[in-house]
Formats: sequence, structure tokens, C-alpha cells
Amino acid sequence: MAEYDFVVVGAGMFGAVFAREATDRGRKVLVIEKRPHIGGNCYTERREGIDVHVYGPHIFHTSDERAWEYVRRFAQFNHFVNRPKVRYRDKLYSFPINLMTLHQLWGVRTPAEAEKKLREAAVACDNPENLEQWILSQVGPEIYEIFVKGYTKKQWGREPRELPASIIQRLPIRLTFDDNYYRDRYQGIPAGGYTRLFERMLEGIEVRLNTDYFADSEKWNAAAAMLVYTGRADEYFGYRFGELEYRGLRFESRTFEGDYQGNAVVNYAEGRIPYTRVVEHKHFDFRGQPGTVVTWEYPDDYDRTKVAYYPVNDERNNALYERYKREAAGDEGLILAGRLGTYRYLDMDEAVTAAMATIQDLM
Repeated sequence: MAEYDFVVVGAGMFGAVFAREATDRGRKVLVIEKRPHIGGNCYTERREGIDVHVYGPHIFHTSDERAWEYVRRFAQFNHFVNRPKVRYRDKLYSFPINLMTLHQLWGVRTPAEAEKKLREAAVACDNPENLEQWILSQVGPEIYEIFVKGYTKKQWGREPRELPASIIQRLPIRLTFDDNYYRDRYQGIPAGGYTRLFERMLEGIEVRLNTDYFADSEKWNAAAAMLVYTGRADEYFGYRFGELEYRGLRFESRTFEGDYQGNAVVNYAEGRIPYTRVVEHKHFDFRGQPGTVVTWEYPDDYDRTKVAYYPVNDERNNALYERYKREAAGDEGLILAGRLGTYRYLDMDEAVTAAMATIQDLM
């Protein structure tokens, strides 16, 4: 007989919510995590009195009231709104693309003027087949050059014409002065950082850190009536069909006195600049710390020794993932879940609702 009803591999958002919900339903749960901390890529660390987003900025945003109320069980959220800026050739632009951006570029002042200018700039394409064609068909070459081309090539390590349009279709383009990156009803960051939220979510649940599932997979499989695996699907199956592609990131942080850039996030869109954005963490909350921690974020080629950040959801990789998904479906004691297990980019609220739905289906 298995020692645990569920062994959850990974203490990120999906794993933590699943563990909490299963425990609250009377199931015995063990969470194992190969990193020395909980929270996955949402992990925050207190430095100089500032909650630093160690794996890049995470802003919780959702229009799903269930997800919002769920996370607020474990933390109070501040009123942070994501309003990044873009720097290109020593000029700063409002972002995401909105009426202020278009005024800065073209001098337009009204939605009608902006719409007319965008129509004139757009490159006609009845059936855009890639990222480059799609964005050119929406905003034309000037905006593409400033905001998309260099940034995208750095981020993905590929020419934009080699990437699926779905990547850029998340980018808002507005004809109002609304510079809130998200349109969701609810938005904010946990007061005290994400790590505190995860500590409360996992309270009373057995968690083992610095524990690599693959170092003793037979042991964990035998201990679990069901394994909830939130790591890489291809790794779980020993890469038997081939390796899924990801993009990586690396970070360089420094501490300063005062205020470095006056905003939480500034994107650097030029291709010649190696980093994609600069993050000043103290602007994610409103405590007015005298010092500041600043992080430069660099895109990086991925290999198995690094953190897998962004799935490359092109046709080849998606087809490969489907093979692993079919393989997993043949194992009634296995659930592939989370961002890595499903090979798709998940916003945090999507991870929350996916975990809740998985528990509902099981119980």
C-alpha cells in the first residue's frame, strides 16, 4: 500500500495549490522539490529590506474571481499595476502600445487619428503565417522595428519570421491612454513577497527541499498512489522521443542607494543591447526603501542544467509534446501538470484554476 495518496513533484504554483486542496480534502500529501526553496519561479527573497523576484517579475493578474479569492486566502495583495516602459536608442516610450505611445511616435492625439495612422502603416497580409507577418499587419514597420524586432530576436534566439504569431498576439495594442499592461479585473503582488504566500499555502504539508525526483524515482513512485509531476515531460520519459525546446534566462543584480530608474520594469528593445529588461524590485511595493536592488535580465540558450523558462511552442515542439502526452495518458497513476508538464506558458491564475480543476476531477 502506498504511503501517500499524492506525491507532488515541484513546489511551484500548481504543485502548491494541488497539495493544499488535496490535504484539505483529507488526503495525505508529500511535496518534493529539487531546489532549496518553495515557490518555483515565483520565489522571492528579502534583500536590503526589498522582496526581490529572483526568477524575474511576477504580477498576479486575473479576471477569474475564484482564482483571486483563492490566493487572497494566503496573502494580502497590494495595488501594484504593471506599467512597463520601453527604451530604444535613448528614448523612452509608454508601453504596452497605447495612444500615448502613438502620440510619442507620430503626434496623434485622438483614437480616430491613431486608427487612421495604424491603417496607413500596416502591411497588408491576408493570412499571417508567423510573428513578423502578424505584427507588421497590425502596426507596420516602424513600431515593429522599435518594439518587437530586436527584443523578440534576443528573447527567443530566432528571427521573428521563424516564430509562431501566437507569441506576439498576447501584446496589447490600444487606442486609449490606458497603459496598464493587463486588462484583468484584479491585479497585485503579495505583501511580503510570494514566498510568504507559499509558506502559508503549504502550512501543515510535508515538504522536502533539495530532493531530486530522478535521483530515486522508484522510491517516490512506490510511495505514491498517484504521482503529480510538474517538471519537464520529456525528462520524465527519459527524452525517448526527443528533447523539447525552451529558452532560458540569466540574471545579474546590483544594489544601489536611492532610485535607479523610477519604474519597476524597463524593456530594452534594441538588438545590440544584450539584456531584454531591467527590473527595479522596490517599485513592486510601496514601502519607500532608501536603497534599491536592480536586476538585468538576459535571454539565454537553454540546456538541461538550467531552469526552463519559456516553451518554444512551434509546430515541431507541440507535435513532440503530444507524443509525451499520449504516453502519460497510458499511466493511470500519473498526472502531468503545471507549466513544464503541459509544455505551455501559464499565467499564475491559470495554474491556480488548473490545479483546482484537477482536484475536482479526481474527487
